[in-house]
Amino acid sequence: MKRILLISFCLILIIGCEDKKSETKNTPEQPIQKTKKEPIKKDSVIKKDPEFPFLTDDNAMEFFLEYEKENKENKARITTRFGDIEVLLYDITKFHRANFIYLTKCGYFDKTQFYRVVNNFIIQAGNTDDPKVKRKRNKIGHYLLPPDTKRGFKHRRGVLSMPSSEIENAYKLASPYEFFIVQAEHGAHHLDGEYTIFGEVTKGMDVVDEIAAQKTDKGEWPLNNIYIKKVEIID
Repeated sequence: MKRILLISFCLILIIGCEDKKSETKNTPEQPIQKTKKEPIKKDSVIKKDPEFPFLTDDNAMEFFLEYEKENKENKARITTRFGDIEVLLYDITKFHRANFIYLTKCGYFDKTQFYRVVNNFIIQAGNTDDPKVKRKRNKIGHYLLPPDTKRGFKHRRGVLSMPSSEIENAYKLASPYEFFIVQAEHGAHHLDGEYTIFGEVTKGMDVVDEIAAQKTDKGEWPLNNIYIKKVEIID
């Protein structure tokens, strides 16, 4: 009898062990979740625009000295409702070239105007009574550029030159935000040696002539505003 009980007990133990094995096999293991670090793609790196200083008379020349080394562009297109004017900027007048390129890349000239028009003389641009443009100036800085008038350039028809600041200055310091194009057929040579010539029109003198022919008020401001739609760098 004891032998029968012992055998029965062993059978119960064996059956119980088999059931436990079956339960273990039928229960799926939960895999360990490993967080993979995704490699940073080069294309996904956020590029920040370089921060430029607020320009003043104290730092402008040093800034443009460095800026012109990395920004060698020397051609631009001025777009107006009369058509396009393409210009070549002289490398030798590097500060004035760099200044024009910098302001172009800043978008400063967009929506400015040809605010002084004198037929058979010049058309002058870069200013406006638009407060948005004035805010652009205030953001870029307040500075003047020294003249660079001993390069042998003459104020012949089609050259770009930079007017003096409106403030009284004995050294003809240039207002960096404005420029004028000589439209007179025989040039404007009484300006030679007084203002910095830093480029010339290569295409679009017919557009210059059409702008110069517009009617103005007594202050030489066109009766119908002549906006620069945009200035852009070209190859």
